[in-house]
Amino acid sequence: MIPLPSDGSVSIAGRSPGLAAETIEAVVTLPTFKRPEQVLATLASLKAQRTARRFAVIVMENEAEARDGAKAVIPSFERGEMSGLVIVAHERGNCSAYNAGWQTAILHFPNFRHLLVIDDDEIADPDWLERMCRAAETLGADIVGGPQVPVFAEPAHARWAEHPVFAPPYRETGGVAALYSSGNLLVGRHVLTAMGPPFLDLRFNFMGGGDSDFLSRAAAKGFVLGWCAEAKVHETVPARRVEADWIRARSLRNGVISTLVEKKKRAGTPLAGAKVFAKSLALLAASPLRGAVRLARTGSLATALYPVHVALGRVMAEFGYANEQYRQPEKN
Repeated sequence: MIPLPSDGSVSIAGRSPGLAAETIEAVVTLPTFKRPEQVLATLASLKAQRTARRFAVIVMENEAEARDGAKAVIPSFERGEMSGLVIVAHERGNCSAYNAGWQTAILHFPNFRHLLVIDDDEIADPDWLERMCRAAETLGADIVGGPQVPVFAEPAHARWAEHPVFAPPYRETGGVAALYSSGNLLVGRHVLTAMGPPFLDLRFNFMGGGDSDFLSRAAAKGFVLGWCAEAKVHETVPARRVEADWIRARSLRNGVISTLVEKKKRAGTPLAGAKVFAKSLALLAASPLRGAVRLARTGSLATALYPVHVALGRVMAEFGYANEQYRQPEKN
């Protein structure tokens, strides 16, 4: 077995007995941070998957001190109820956790074809894994995304489901030009080996957007992107996330990420920075009209303000603004 990185950034906290790593066809990576009850619910949904494919789960604990998530899930692995590993990603941050899990998958499971990602505030439909894998195979896609269906804390919050912060970017299964999130994702092993570690840029560790950047770079390399509308995960949305200041902060952050990702994409081309800034200013100038169109279509002021906030975020990024919402997870 190839060892984990020698710098101590990753360690194994638990594993299932008799793990036949060479037989695993798909690996599901599940990052967790201070959500022991929720990660158990996510793991239970993975146990309930209806598929003939041999798959393993890697839980990436990103709270290296208390390790409440790891402590919660290790018994399930050690009893053999779930096949796979529980690791600790000692470097704090969203991207660090993903990188640790993806690298562990490459090192410990030599024959897997598909790597899937689900978060610890999500519940997978019983056919999720099978549908994601089948979509990759039938669409000829190297990377496949799927919908994160919001499950709001209160029924009255369901009206937020169509807000761009929560609504899926696509409605139908097929090839797509871009993907933005790792919350429900499949990545081919060949993509990971071609992209190489570190897969996600650590500069996005506490802001988010490392996944969007990775997906943008993968698309630029020519990897084919797809979408599977039937492969749903259900994401818990606490009441905090429908408050106006959170929605505004997330929208601004999306704009910041858009600028940073585009700058990386254009790096090395003539006048790259000037072109990105000019695009941001153009989007800001057009945003009131775009917002008015959304208001007329949806009747929602919050939805109408989304393009305004995204455009503002793009411009603010030029002056060093970075909303690191994951820096204080209790407020996220």
